[in-house]
Amino acid sequence: MSYPIETIRHSLAHVMAAAVKKLHPDVKFAGGPAIENGFYYDFDTEYRFSESDFEQIEKEMKSLIKSDGRFERREITLDEAKEIFRNQPYKMEWLNEYDARGEALSIYTFRDFVDLCRGPHVESSKDLPRDGFKIRTVAGAYWKGDSKNKMLQRIYVDAFENGEKLAEFLKMQEEAAARDNRKLGKDMDLFHFEPEYAPGAVFWHDKGYKIYRRLIEYIRARQEKAGYQEISTPSVMDRCLWEKSGHWAKYGAHNYSGTTQDGKVFCVKPMSCPGGMLVFGQGIKSYKDLPLYLAEFGKVNRYEAAGALAGLMRVREFTQDDAHIFCTEDQLEGEVVKVLRFIKDIYGKFGFEKIKMKLATRPLSEFRIGTDEIWDKAEGALQHALDVNSIEYEIAENDAAFYGPKIDIYLKDSMGRIWQCGTVQLDMNLPERFDLSYVGEDGEKHRPIMLHRALLGSIERFMGILLESTGGNLPLWLSPEPVVVAPVSEKYKDYAEKVVAELRENGVYACADLRDEKVNYKVRELSLSKTPIIAVVGEKEQENESVTLRYLGKEGQEVKSLAEFVVFMKDAVKLPM
Repeated sequence: MSYPIETIRHSLAHVMAAAVKKLHPDVKFAGGPAIENGFYYDFDTEYRFSESDFEQIEKEMKSLIKSDGRFERREITLDEAKEIFRNQPYKMEWLNEYDARGEALSIYTFRDFVDLCRGPHVESSKDLPRDGFKIRTVAGAYWKGDSKNKMLQRIYVDAFENGEKLAEFLKMQEEAAARDNRKLGKDMDLFHFEPEYAPGAVFWHDKGYKIYRRLIEYIRARQEKAGYQEISTPSVMDRCLWEKSGHWAKYGAHNYSGTTQDGKVFCVKPMSCPGGMLVFGQGIKSYKDLPLYLAEFGKVNRYEAAGALAGLMRVREFTQDDAHIFCTEDQLEGEVVKVLRFIKDIYGKFGFEKIKMKLATRPLSEFRIGTDEIWDKAEGALQHALDVNSIEYEIAENDAAFYGPKIDIYLKDSMGRIWQCGTVQLDMNLPERFDLSYVGEDGEKHRPIMLHRALLGSIERFMGILLESTGGNLPLWLSPEPVVVAPVSEKYKDYAEKVVAELRENGVYACADLRDEKVNYKVRELSLSKTPIIAVVGEKEQENESVTLRYLGKEGQEVKSLAEFVVFMKDAVKLPM
């Protein structure tokens, strides 16, 4: 019998917990869900797991799988559960919070391991692959994700249906490691980090900052063409603004804040939304002004645990290509579809053709704002826009923002990895909290509907995804140095500089490699730094006013006249509108 991969991974999580219990009988269990590419399980024990333990745990797991143990489900009462898990504090904490939930309690038993679990699981361990999993790493994880709680040990495992798929994944991981944005950032001299002085903040070098600015330049050009207005709001604002918006209750612990001499608490901007509300609120707006598109490249700061930081992919300071679209109820569907198509077209320009969308519904959270009636209306509006326009999507239960449902856009990179970047979030709550209004055709005040919209999401993160997906081989229009001119000797320095001058006069950034090195050495070094085009010049090129071109990742070379090359480069570096 075949099972869904999530069921296999969840069952393997129980097998690993059983293996760890056999090896370390004193262990306390927290939980272990299936995740993308595998699963994890959190343990509390005085023993410190390390890489040297992985082989032994895997061996024990394979032995348990071979033993053909069954996964047996049983529904029990709360009192029975508390008796079974009386020596498991994390299970007991969950049970003590359970009373009001009103759902059936079930346990699964595998060998002598028992866990609270809804399931489903495979029927028997013989249905699990003995060669389809591999322990990846062990890391610290706070119980319930709260730094006030105890630090547990989280063992991550990669898991697939069989050994062949696991091998494919591990090969992809090796390739991903070689393309890690931090490695490419160093090799290409793009950026670096200073964990001691500014953890999670990027120190841009000239070439990296060129890419960063070019990304913003591109999105700015596309937005202006689409009718967006660009605004900029303060980086530091009074805490009361974030309390009014609801962000403080939800994210206050992640804000950077401080008290001034007059006793006020100010926050470094963690998101751009409240500033956008205040800009809309200036002056009287008419229905004729809608839809109104207010865009902002907002630099924001949010505290992330040091262990969660990961190069450009997870930082504490980043720039969002944020926008807020204010519209009427009648305009809503058209605006949602327009933004989704806008995002899909932009991703295509970067080579990301495989796009997936997920509709995230209301969170089960004490921080959720707004009435069920508003949430019903908002979720229905987004779902209707997707359905009537035949846009494929999946449902992501309980994954919405605290103020409204959203459509998240996922892209697949060249290594098959999935990344969530763009988003469209429907918000009927913040316009209410900020008392925003427009004058309708009837002369009365009406409440606008607002869409939060991000195209790339975080500029830093998108740049990291793009670097890793391309291996640093960026399209010419985005490359910080699309062409470097390399003279074969110092005799041709003046001609090399002439070529550079011609390119720069025509809006193409270029530079010359005038080092006193052999040309083959220069070509090798420039290729390692991912220079897309190397224009070699010597006696023949100088006489013919030409260049000999070597393209990154391609064999052979090509000769063009200087005039032809300038025209070619002018077109190649244009923004892909």
